[in-house]
Amino acid sequence: MGPLAGTKVIEAGGIGPVPFCGMLLADLGAEVILIERRGLDTGSPQERGGTRNSEIVHRGKKSIGIDLKTPRGADAALQIIAQADAVIEGFRPGVMERLGLGPEPSLALNPRLVYGRLSGWGQHGPLSATAGHDINYIALAGALFHGGPADRPPTAPPTLVGDIGGGAMLLAIGLLAALLHARQSGKGQVIDAAISDGAALATALLVGLQQQGLWADARQSNFLDGGAPWYDSYQCADDNYITVGALEPLFYRELLQKCGLAEDALFQSQFDMQTWPQQKMVLARLFRTRSRAEWCDIFEASDACFAPVLNLSEAREHPHNRVRQTFVKVDEVSQPAPAPRFSVTPGKIGRGPPAHGAHTVEVLESMGFSASDIAGLRESAAI
Repeated sequence: MGPLAGTKVIEAGGIGPVPFCGMLLADLGAEVILIERRGLDTGSPQERGGTRNSEIVHRGKKSIGIDLKTPRGADAALQIIAQADAVIEGFRPGVMERLGLGPEPSLALNPRLVYGRLSGWGQHGPLSATAGHDINYIALAGALFHGGPADRPPTAPPTLVGDIGGGAMLLAIGLLAALLHARQSGKGQVIDAAISDGAALATALLVGLQQQGLWADARQSNFLDGGAPWYDSYQCADDNYITVGALEPLFYRELLQKCGLAEDALFQSQFDMQTWPQQKMVLARLFRTRSRAEWCDIFEASDACFAPVLNLSEAREHPHNRVRQTFVKVDEVSQPAPAPRFSVTPGKIGRGPPAHGAHTVEVLESMGFSASDIAGLRESAAI
């Protein structure tokens, strides 16, 4: 019974950030009903090799199989939407309208409805109808430019900056705000969440620094993009990596002490950019003298702003993550736990990912469809 218990959300089946947004809402207690293409409900996840069971973004949801391209299927979906608090969809602009499920008919039936639309480029603009992916959206937003070393092409963690940070999470915030407004005013609305907009919004801190003359448009030449020797990743003797991020003077002194460089004249001026390249060479040679585990023993109980670079499997086994249960197992599948944490209404993973169409009849019955209605939909191949 999370903080969103009693909230009903319809998710139009898709890929990428919309399912992640639906997962966030389900983790927080919302009843998320996933509308998927009819014809995919062929057996349990185990019977189909367990692939569905690893689709973590669908955990906690109910799945109904409807062919939205049939008039009866689209009409059934509209009746379901009419009883929901929110809808989320991630198709190209115009797709839901062509199905007869766009905001206009949906809000006409349900004036309190919050209609969340997530797309790469937004619902309007010169690029709105064109295809793209995370890397394209964050590139146009200015977020990709500063990722990676200066002598190589820009890089960014896959999907995290655009699809998830600028897309799914921004849509979730928009939905929650609009749901609060709808409950106070009785009026629903449409949310146009563009990943390119969200990625641009995420650069606000850097843009502010740039306006103050504290951030240059040159990769790896700033204090937070790997330009500073005390804010970067370094290779260890075992070819694993560690990170240091000793931005504040107090933490910088702690870093130098742990490295045995507290009295080294080269490191006395933290923000002297002229000395940064030489400082970085010294630190790189130093960190190559020990293994990652050895550096962890030296740094992890300190304020030197240190962490090892872990892969996904290693992250699940780190002592801090184990104590906090940052990762949990559901149906033998390891996955990130719900976040953030609530003191009174904690979120939880209600169930593993459902088989395609597993809840079609259950959901339709709960929405007031009669047995003859359901039989008719089945006979017409709408469900």
